[in-house]
Amino acid sequence: MAQFLSEAWFSEVDAIKSELGEPAAPEAIQDIILNVVITEHPEGDKSVRMEGGSFQQGHADNAGAKITLPYGVAKAMFVDRDQQAGMQAFMSGELQVEGDMTLLMQMQSAGAPSDEAKTFAKRVAAVTEA
Repeated sequence: MAQFLSEAWFSEVDAIKSELGEPAAPEAIQDIILNVVITEHPEGDKSVRMEGGSFQQGHADNAGAKITLPYGVAKAMFVDRDQQAGMQAFMSGELQVEGDMTLLMQMQSAGAPSDEAKTFAKRVAAVTEA
């Protein structure tokens, strides 16, 4: 098990991708690139990007927006799939957005994940420390 967004976690996710293949992102978000800053990570702040629905290390020069949020909120949103955590964090100011806010709304309205995406997400959650 590895901490969300740590080097070990990315290695675990890469192994899952090798085994299962990476599920296709919904068409509505395939071209979206968001830079993400995770504060309060146990290893220090993390700079990652969400590209086509998948986390990658580092930021992209062509990202349409940047979100900044604390580690606990990020884990709840992206690993535990708790959409309420994201909404609450935004309303309380814990989740900050710079750039094109419509990209976040587009991601939120992308629809239900495919069965393959659900299986992939369960495997990722299983290798992510609680």
